[in-house]
Amino acid sequence: MERESRQYRGPDDQRIRRVLCITAHPDDAEFFCGGTLLLLTRAGAKVDLVVVTSGDKGAREPDLDGPTLAMRREHEQLAAGRILGLSRVEFLRHPDAGLIESLELRGELVREIRRSRPDLLITFDPTPQYRQHPDHRVVGRMALDAAWPCARDRLTHPDAGPPHETPEAWLFGAPADRIDLTVDVSGVLEEKIRARLEHRSQTRDADQMRQRWQEVAGMERFVRVDLRT
Repeated sequence: MERESRQYRGPDDQRIRRVLCITAHPDDAEFFCGGTLLLLTRAGAKVDLVVVTSGDKGAREPDLDGPTLAMRREHEQLAAGRILGLSRVEFLRHPDAGLIESLELRGELVREIRRSRPDLLITFDPTPQYRQHPDHRVVGRMALDAAWPCARDRLTHPDAGPPHETPEAWLFGAPADRIDLTVDVSGVLEEKIRARLEHRSQTRDADQMRQRWQEVAGMERFVRVDLRT
């Protein structure tokens, strides 16, 4: 009961003043948690986004090369971030579909956590079902490892900034039987859709997507992980 009471109840929890969202690709944030980020920024939280790759493999056009696509997708993410009210968007520019768990990546994420100093980390659940994009799995695992215990411990990655303890993480993309936080984002659904549609390179039919999301995208679901010691 004590653990439940100290966990955040939702985006309106006034204890959440700084948030760091870590994703694998441009458009992950809008797809998985865009409404929640909108509610957090509207409640006054400072929200930063770190995108580990620039999505240089997600091309539909046969004549579009990776570097050009990556530049396009970064611009799309910045435009979507303005709609979400993000304070900062950082691209780490690792290769899309090529992420592996490494000390280098963990150190970069420790640096970003210590830079943002969040009260809340939002990222992927690294252990959902069998089918998951490998980059999502790696980012979820590395982000959690970076938050606890690495960013907390002064002698781990000592050149990455002063230590910081993140109290809690919310994980998206989790199996239904693990969900313990459901956020109603219907009040910001139009803005969420508008942010997602900024990712034009990843949108085949904007009208169809808008109609579909109006039907199914009004709720966002998370597993809360207590990182407090």
